[in-house]
Amino acid sequence: MPRKDNRGYVLHSGEYQRADGRYCFAYTDRTGKRHQIYSKTLVGMRERKKKLLRDYEDGLDPHKAGTIEVSHMVDSYLATKYDLKVSTRGAYRNSAKYIDEGIGKCKIVDIKYSDIKRFYYGLMLEKGLKATTVDHVNTVLHPAFQMAVRDGLIRTNPTEGVMNEIKHSRYWIKEKRFALSIPEQKQFMDFLRSSSKYHGWLPIFTVLLGTGMRIGECLGLTWDDLDFEKRIISVNHSLSDRPDEEGDCRKRIETTTKTAAGMRTIPMVQEVFDAFLMEYEFQKIIGFCEEEVDGYSGFVFSTGSRTVQMAGAVNRALHSIISDANKLEERLAKQEHREPIMIPQISAHNLRHTFCTRLCENESNLKVIQSIMGHHDISTTMDIYAECTGEKKQEVMANLEGKIII
Repeated sequence: MPRKDNRGYVLHSGEYQRADGRYCFAYTDRTGKRHQIYSKTLVGMRERKKKLLRDYEDGLDPHKAGTIEVSHMVDSYLATKYDLKVSTRGAYRNSAKYIDEGIGKCKIVDIKYSDIKRFYYGLMLEKGLKATTVDHVNTVLHPAFQMAVRDGLIRTNPTEGVMNEIKHSRYWIKEKRFALSIPEQKQFMDFLRSSSKYHGWLPIFTVLLGTGMRIGECLGLTWDDLDFEKRIISVNHSLSDRPDEEGDCRKRIETTTKTAAGMRTIPMVQEVFDAFLMEYEFQKIIGFCEEEVDGYSGFVFSTGSRTVQMAGAVNRALHSIISDANKLEERLAKQEHREPIMIPQISAHNLRHTFCTRLCENESNLKVIQSIMGHHDISTTMDIYAECTGEKKQEVMANLEGKIII
């Protein structure tokens, strides 16, 4: 005779009603362990049972998924990223801290699309994080959930499409990369050449503006990386002091560049060739770099104490140079009754973007530009190529004078 509940409804195999009136379905998982799911109503219990059996039929493991926290899943994902640079792993760990503080204790099976959306908006609107930082968090969280999908723990990735939706909202304000205009760049270089105080910085800023190298790539250069006969720079490693996953900020050489395309050679234009020779002459006077970092020595750019130059010092010098250049320009402009050409405060990375902009203004072959810049994705090159400066737009339109039939 079939079992029934206290209302007379027939209970199926594995179903029963507890003394407190709740309904239960007992089942055995793939490992042979017994589990139960509960509901206050028979309909509710059978809905949960239906979903459970469907998950098992599709190869999912709902019980295991119900025990895994988001933080644990992120840790598991990062543990599989064997090819990450030390500094990149440190950056990923830093992003993971926001996940730990927000949804880290939640079970992955309970996370929905709306939860991720609220989490990301909360990071921007409540914690005041920049859009790029939230994007970095998504860079860690999205593939971690995707790994859970592929491992058969959850059916869908709750982060799928969230960032795309947020990027189209009015709250998404991403700082736009900008380059120095031609007048600003000329003002900067003219000041460096004429300044006795900052003249020693002329070679490194000439190289940065004349090659488009990332600051770590430039500072990691050794004299062995320069072929003066062929006038070629070999970019095959970078110098960094960014924290690793343990927070250690020691100097290190990273032999894997930011992307595979980062391994490249860059031809020296005459100004860059001369800048390297100038730096060599400087070091003949003050002494060559004596510091060794991870087996690398003979660094091109060094300090007065013969240690390798670091990005923080370069950016601080850049800030001081621009401040003094602007003060001088304000005085001269006032004396000459004209508008001053003020240089915006920038970082060394803006010099890379400035070089790329000048390159795009004078070269139309996107593959050549991509190769010189070391961009992994040509869409990055195309985005910069599309960001024409105001001067270039005016030049293009001026060339159209009399050529448009209107």
